[in-house]
Amino acid sequence: MPSSTSSSDRMTSAERLTAADRPGVAQPVPERPVPVKPWGRIALAVAVLTAAATAMWEWRMRALELLPGDIQDNASFWADQRRRVDTEDIQVAIVGDSRILFDTDLSRFEALTGVRPLQLGLAGTNARPFLENLAADPHFKGLALVGISETSYFRKETGLHEDVMARYHFESPAQRASFLLYGRLSNVFGFLDAEYRLSKLLWRLDHGLRSGATNPYIEPWKFSTTRADRQTALWSRIETDVYLNGHARAFWSRLYSAPIISDEIIAMTQKTTRDAVAAIRARGGDVIFLRPPSRGLYRKNEDRMAPRDRAWTPLLAAAGVQGLHAEDDPVASHLFLPEFSHLTAACSTVYTDSYVRRLTQLTPRLTLRADAPAPLSPNDCPPTTEALAVQKILEGGS
Repeated sequence: MPSSTSSSDRMTSAERLTAADRPGVAQPVPERPVPVKPWGRIALAVAVLTAAATAMWEWRMRALELLPGDIQDNASFWADQRRRVDTEDIQVAIVGDSRILFDTDLSRFEALTGVRPLQLGLAGTNARPFLENLAADPHFKGLALVGISETSYFRKETGLHEDVMARYHFESPAQRASFLLYGRLSNVFGFLDAEYRLSKLLWRLDHGLRSGATNPYIEPWKFSTTRADRQTALWSRIETDVYLNGHARAFWSRLYSAPIISDEIIAMTQKTTRDAVAAIRARGGDVIFLRPPSRGLYRKNEDRMAPRDRAWTPLLAAAGVQGLHAEDDPVASHLFLPEFSHLTAACSTVYTDSYVRRLTQLTPRLTLRADAPAPLSPNDCPPTTEALAVQKILEGGS
């Protein structure tokens, strides 16, 4: 005889009614009993393991010379400094690519003149659009120092960090909060370095690349450290690590097959520079160009693409500005550049000392303090034994 028991009556206690089984009735929220466990001890164990793992990771990163205080440059950090032009009387602002960024010691500049420059240089980025930006800003009436490398300045493209201008004009609350929080935490922890996140480290370990895949060895890695006021310097491991130094050189080698800079680009660069200089001078400001040192294969390639008598000298003449070229400076021309393009942190202080003293002879806007420290020389930043060993390996004993 058929049973009159409904299908819902036949459900076991482990089964949950669905909406189809309960027409017109809302689906009940499932409830699960919390099992009786030693939750306090479990939480303590998790906290201890997390702290131990974090401490081990921090120890390992510090052993790799990733140290607290390296804030790392980003769009928010640059925008934070750029906004100072709107609220302060900036006497000296620096725009340029990574050379003038890495090769300027802001504290040495201040010790010599009493003026601490605003550092607006950007790695891998053309200085010209940022010179034009200062020229268009009615707040800026000071001295603009434009640091250039020819292959960066004489081109149409902005470069790696063209997004910073948008961040300067608008920064969301989340972006601002992230920047402020990261700045605080990075003063405590070295493992927060964005270039040494686990995902990036794993990607760089992939040596069995598929045909046509991007080779991480020729992509930008960590080149520098950045601290308060965007005080930036070449990362010390670039000097002493064969693999990392070789990586930096491999990165520059991508330019060795680049075409010679065209007459059209040179003419465009001269005109836009001349217009920007005129706009700054119309407000009572001024502009001086700086050409930091480079050497080796990189310097030969720069001379091939934009020789001095075709790029640097005509640019100064067209814009009517003064300039300081490293090859005219007996100090700058004898400083150590581990990977051809940037000075060591110690030599950046020596270079800054040299070019600032020369600036005080070019412009009344900067004067040497009566209590300025004594001049420096290349003997004040000799390469270490480790750095020389790296050079010998990579340059075949030369």
